[in-house]
Amino acid sequence: MRAYHIIDADQHIIEPPHLWERWLPARFRDAAPRLVADEDGGDAWLLGENLEPLGLVTVMATPPEKLRWTGVRYADLHRGLWEPEGRLELMDRDGVDAAIIYPPQRTMLYFMSNTDPEFHLAGIQAYNDWVLKSFCGGHADRLGAIAQMPALGVDGMIAKLVRTQALGTCGASLSTWPSGGAALSPDDDPFWAACERLGIPVHLHISLAVAGQKRARTGVARGGPTHLASLATTLSAMPRLIADGIFHGVCQRFPGLRFVGAEAGAGWVPYLLGEMDDRYRRNRFWTGVHLERLPSDYFRQNWVLGIIRDPYGIQNRHAVGLQNMMWASDFPHHINDWPNSRWLINEMSAGVPAAEKHVIFCGNAARLYGFR
Repeated sequence: MRAYHIIDADQHIIEPPHLWERWLPARFRDAAPRLVADEDGGDAWLLGENLEPLGLVTVMATPPEKLRWTGVRYADLHRGLWEPEGRLELMDRDGVDAAIIYPPQRTMLYFMSNTDPEFHLAGIQAYNDWVLKSFCGGHADRLGAIAQMPALGVDGMIAKLVRTQALGTCGASLSTWPSGGAALSPDDDPFWAACERLGIPVHLHISLAVAGQKRARTGVARGGPTHLASLATTLSAMPRLIADGIFHGVCQRFPGLRFVGAEAGAGWVPYLLGEMDDRYRRNRFWTGVHLERLPSDYFRQNWVLGIIRDPYGIQNRHAVGLQNMMWASDFPHHINDWPNSRWLINEMSAGVPAAEKHVIFCGNAARLYGFR
């Protein structure tokens, strides 16, 4: 039996260079993501009209003055970014006993924005098959994968949910609401019911899009105050997603459903809970919203948030809910602290009782994802 002390609830994968050649059906390969050179001679994935350099999604132990979006090549990267044995080596150096792997959203959104539903499904399935069978297969005691759900309606999403559960997924990642609309609706309920029945937690990674929405062309031009402001406010969509789910009654109708807000942090949660309870008390009659319990109760019942570097969340852990947060590194993206995660954890949790520290940095993830 493996002893777990630190579980990383949010790591990311970099697609191996051969992924689409080996896992995507041949008839779709002309439109598949392909590697090209960026403006500084590095590798970049060409996703339709979008050029996505390896850049900040591949950096490890890089000082701020050396961070860059372009000029990074696969040949210069550690194989653990896309090979399981290498990933376990990197985790060992960081003191991490187990990790949950999230899908690469840039690529997933490329497939979802395509107008061909068969291409859309083929790309999502190719990634899920690779990460579940090849990357995590054989390492279930240390690696778990969140499967990407397609964005072609509730029935298709449920079908993929069942398929990926059979392959051993730890959860479902949504990039849109299940029915594909801009807002929650009763049409989404069959998917929530399926997740509750199968015991599969639903993962919302920073924000959601509208199904079929075309991505804006980004090219390689990055930087400036607007980009920095975006990086500093990535949690901005999460409070609204939480409030939407609670006030639409999703948490009331599906008490066993678990939502995970990835990379959201938790220091802001006590304020949100107070605001939701107050606004519900004042406005429940004229808005026609009728809940059996307070909104804050549903948050504590249904939600878990991923924290990266969040001393405020740790300090206010009882106001947040000790069971409602779990640690994540975001490895290998640029805000990770590899190989110093143990030092970061000890710094954040100075003065926290050992039992409570274990809950946040191991126990909640172990229970949610079945690490025993």
